[in-house]
Amino acid sequence: MTRQMTGAKMVVQALRDQGVDVVFGYPGGAVLPIYDEIFQQNDIRHILVRHEQGAVHAAEGYARSTGKPGVALVTSGPGATNAVTGLTDALLDSIPIIVLTGQVPTFMIGSDAFQEADTVGITRACTKHNWLVKDTDRLSGTIHEAFHVAKSGRPGPVLVDIPKDVQFATGAYTGPLKGPRSHYAPQLKGNIDTITELVAAMETAKRPVFYTGGGVINSGPAASQLLRELVEATGFPITSTLMGLGAYPASGEKWLGMLGMHGLYQANMAMHDCDLMINIGARFDDRITGRIDAFSPDSRKAHIDIDPSSINKVIRVDMPIVGDVAHVLEDMLNVWKSRGRKTHREGLASWWQKIDGWRAINCLSYKQEGKVIKPQYAVERLEALTKDRDRYICTEVGQHQMWAAQYIGFESPNRWMTSGGLGTMGYGHPASIGVQMAHPDALVINVAGEASWLMNMQEMGTAVQYRLPVKQFILNNERLGMVRQWQELLHGERYSQSWSEALPDFVKLAEAFGAKGILCSDADDLDDAIMEMINHDGPVIFDCLVEKHENCFPMIPSGKAHNEMLLGGSETQGAIDQKGSVLV
Repeated sequence: MTRQMTGAKMVVQALRDQGVDVVFGYPGGAVLPIYDEIFQQNDIRHILVRHEQGAVHAAEGYARSTGKPGVALVTSGPGATNAVTGLTDALLDSIPIIVLTGQVPTFMIGSDAFQEADTVGITRACTKHNWLVKDTDRLSGTIHEAFHVAKSGRPGPVLVDIPKDVQFATGAYTGPLKGPRSHYAPQLKGNIDTITELVAAMETAKRPVFYTGGGVINSGPAASQLLRELVEATGFPITSTLMGLGAYPASGEKWLGMLGMHGLYQANMAMHDCDLMINIGARFDDRITGRIDAFSPDSRKAHIDIDPSSINKVIRVDMPIVGDVAHVLEDMLNVWKSRGRKTHREGLASWWQKIDGWRAINCLSYKQEGKVIKPQYAVERLEALTKDRDRYICTEVGQHQMWAAQYIGFESPNRWMTSGGLGTMGYGHPASIGVQMAHPDALVINVAGEASWLMNMQEMGTAVQYRLPVKQFILNNERLGMVRQWQELLHGERYSQSWSEALPDFVKLAEAFGAKGILCSDADDLDDAIMEMINHDGPVIFDCLVEKHENCFPMIPSGKAHNEMLLGGSETQGAIDQKGSVLV
């Protein structure tokens, strides 16, 4: 069935038919026809952000916390270019979002018209796919196709650029197709022969490890459940990337913690010494692999990924399996059970004994002494006081992000929103707004650094306007903490431009926005202050003054292998000698 309607009405109808309930956006001349249609309906709620980058990050937060695509609507020219950072962030972290951009009328494209930009050209490298729609009859089908591409295979951002005259013109609207709608049909089932080969390797491995990533979460709840079943059935240790936290519960006895540059000692050492490394839904990011020629040097490697371009892109593997994580894990379990549920019991027992020795080092130890708040202590207390609640955690980017990943435990997927691949400062605040929109009754906390938070501070106005009780938990060290740490360790303590001499009073800033501000500088007052933040029924800026020069450990310095970690803390203070070996 087709219906005649304007292009602007098609946009709203297509979003409605795709089940969209919220759009994050900012109006401008090239999208006013669409905004006029939004005004005349009540099915889709529009959230007016304060900056287009904020709209895209909010859509990311919505998508990451729900598993459904997030939608952003921005105008042409600077509206579209302001969305580029969020699009690139979503591309690297495989977040399904649809960004709709206005464009100058078709007859003016190429004439350097007011607020014209080559949006399709600019965003070609930072979207999974994009479209410029010049024919109103093709608009609805293109939007439905955009949703299909964003959600299918390895999820990611897509963009539809819509000229203003296409929005005004009348055309035929078509609804979403029930069957296949395009040539884009990613492979879901893995090769059963390779899966059987992997299961055979699992049966004889003495030092296996599961290395999991965001692909497990993107595959849906079934994938996380199947992963848990596989881990418990085999007794293999499991670690995760930053993006995969929550796919396996942090309280699980087989959990080694996060691995990588600021991963836990036992996780990194297990990855280095394993004889079978099973990558499930991760892309061998450089923050994880460290020195490629020394990455799991004595292991056979398997890689399960729905994106064939990720296979052998960074690390060559022995058993490549292209397919959706849930489908592949289901087949792995079935094959393993049918072959007798075998593992190398003696080897596995010895392997766990070695891992327990690494765990005993307690690489996250630190000392909280006196009144000055250690940032690790602040995050630990935040975890202790919120872990039993319906909680979602976002972060900005920097030291605070790594401390949150280290000290906060996630028991289920879709509860952790952070910028991994792009490392986007300013991500967490608008992302928390998107999460709160999706989960209005949940406790949503953005763990931030003062420098990152200031990059999108204007979105506090959005939180106040829509009465979103997001909590901004700022670890304020008055420094660009991670930059300062690298300058201390790698650049001769030459602190070039890694601090600010003009920070705002965050309590007064909160009050200026109409929110609540809380200041805490004394460790003895921290618990009460956190509870005050939690119990307030509106948005809060929590200014937690912390030790200014605390470093984030463990740390694998750039160019080093997993077993060449720089350790810290009262019990594990380490250093790297001239040969690059670890001293514990």
